[in-house]
Amino acid sequence: MNAIDLTKKRCFWCNLKNPIYVAYHDHEWGVPCHDEKKLYEYFILETFQAGLSWECILNKRENFRKAYDGFDIDKVCNYGDEKLDELMQDAGIIRNRAKLRASVNNSRIYREIMREHGSFDAYLQSFTEGKVIREPDISITTSPLSDALSADLKKRGMSFVGSTTIYAFLQAIGVINSHTKDCFCYEQVT
Repeated sequence: MNAIDLTKKRCFWCNLKNPIYVAYHDHEWGVPCHDEKKLYEYFILETFQAGLSWECILNKRENFRKAYDGFDIDKVCNYGDEKLDELMQDAGIIRNRAKLRASVNNSRIYREIMREHGSFDAYLQSFTEGKVIREPDISITTSPLSDALSADLKKRGMSFVGSTTIYAFLQAIGVINSHTKDCFCYEQVT
């Protein structure tokens, strides 16, 4: 990894003492993502964040990748009770049985959405018309977009997909650009 220039102005929430978090802020958060595998990874990780900090999840991301078979959606969709029991023993991830069960159920629904729309990205684009929404007010945690997407996912049977969680997911994948105006990334992300 390249050396991190800590003299650059970043969003105030970015913990400059955590190189993983700084690199995530600088190179991933808010950057438009259309890669299906990455979208799926972000989606699953965001559902685990519910009630926790993103930094906590980010610090465990590599452990999640290993535990979740590299976020291979077909493998995750086939997880049964034995695999859930194994995941409950993995101290490197969030061991919340409800979230673990939801991750498998949500994955099955996610895969159905992919089949229905051709890709999860196309599903998301059906809500946004491919537009990036600039929202640098970090105090906002939901929007009409996240409300609508959350409602649709819940209607399909997903859980841990409240509007705040979905808003954070949309920020992460660059549908919503929430870099603050004084952040060096504000103008870089389009």
